[in-house]
Amino acid sequence: MPRALHRLLLVLACALVMLGSGLPAGAVQPDEMLKDPALEGRARTLSSELRCLVCQNQSIDDSDAPLAHDLRVLVRERLVAGDSDQQVLDYLVSRYGEFVLLRPRLSWSNALLWVAPFAVLIIGAVASILAFRRRRQAAVAAQAALTPEEEARFKRLLRETPPSPQ
Repeated sequence: MPRALHRLLLVLACALVMLGSGLPAGAVQPDEMLKDPALEGRARTLSSELRCLVCQNQSIDDSDAPLAHDLRVLVRERLVAGDSDQQVLDYLVSRYGEFVLLRPRLSWSNALLWVAPFAVLIIGAVASILAFRRRRQAAVAAQAALTPEEEARFKRLLRETPPSPQ
């Protein structure tokens, strides 16, 4: 095999490995899956919205942790029992707290978390505008004020210069 072709195949193999490593793990086991495709689709959608309480930055759909497995099974059991998607989410939130949701709901208890980034941006913008205005006013004031030497020279020029006839 020519050396150039060998290098090309090696580069392609490395690229495929790198592309494949970026995909989610998909920890759902075949024995967890429901036979009804509609229910399984709902379960997968719900699983992607729920946080693994062990991994914390993964959904239970992507986590291999035993607790994530238990939560996936619980979601499927609740769906088979006839719960709606909202009822399943409400049940899990009542049991594990709102932390189980990857995207927490907006409520009075967490409103500060939702509002804080915008408040910081607004406060920063107002502070920047005020600082810019103060700096500009200080520059104008510095230019307008005469030093004692300049003031003495100005008075001397006024005395020496005869008034112009109109």
